[in-house]
Amino acid sequence: MIVVTTPTGQIGSQLVRQLLEQDKEVRVIVRDASRLDDSVRERVETVSGSHDDPAVLDEALPGTDALFWLVPPDPQAPSAEAHYLRFARAGAAAVARHGVGHLVGVSSAGHGWPSPAGVLSAAFAMDAELGTSGAAYRALSMPFYMENLLRQLDAIGGQGAFSLTCAGDLPLATTATRDIAGTAAGLLTDLSWTGQENLPVFGPDRLTPEGMAEVIGQELGRPIAYRRLSSDDFASLLRSRGAGDQAVKDMTEAFTAQDHGIYDTDWAIARPTPTDFRSWCREVLKPAVDARDS
Repeated sequence: MIVVTTPTGQIGSQLVRQLLEQDKEVRVIVRDASRLDDSVRERVETVSGSHDDPAVLDEALPGTDALFWLVPPDPQAPSAEAHYLRFARAGAAAVARHGVGHLVGVSSAGHGWPSPAGVLSAAFAMDAELGTSGAAYRALSMPFYMENLLRQLDAIGGQGAFSLTCAGDLPLATTATRDIAGTAAGLLTDLSWTGQENLPVFGPDRLTPEGMAEVIGQELGRPIAYRRLSSDDFASLLRSRGAGDQAVKDMTEAFTAQDHGIYDTDWAIARPTPTDFRSWCREVLKPAVDARDS
């Protein structure tokens, strides 16, 4: 039995489908089962609730061979680290109680970074806590998600531009969520691995944001520009969306670390995943922009 948390999220939903395509037994922990597609809901076991709740985990984990772990975001949490550790402590204890042998977690690239990195540091703290469970553990270590650009559909489609905090002329490491799901599926279905390791999951490109803008423009058939945001402008944007001071600090620290190369060490050793940025733009971003414009 494979247990999947966050089965309606970008990564979890793709992972569940990949596992079902292989006819694996899947149990999901889900807050709202109605959000599952009918074709998925009828083929999985469901446990209702949140996976920071020990009672929910005690219902979900008996008989489990492998567990997929992802902490959902909560901008209202007192801090990213407190939020991640609340989930991780519940998860590590439950994995130990039920003797789950293998655990795959969604983390960040950059383990060992010497400075505070906000939400990325919170993910590293989560990994350390999950490591106390005794299970074999793989921390999927990711850079910038290509899907983050879907949050800027109005700017891309309407203004012909997107914005990040990083330098436009320096390479930005990226990854696609379908490749994260694929990597997780491979680990969860082949339990021959042992020990505890960080596993970098990076796409094959070494594009700069300006290069990404050029690719997007070619795929959309219109000019697209890259506009760099200052840290202060980024913080102001977060506050305008209702983020509190601690959430702003956690996010600005993360993007500052990204700008200063937190992903570089893992990028140098990562085995590239299949989805390149152009393919993602053609298959994911362009349909999303077209749907917005229709």
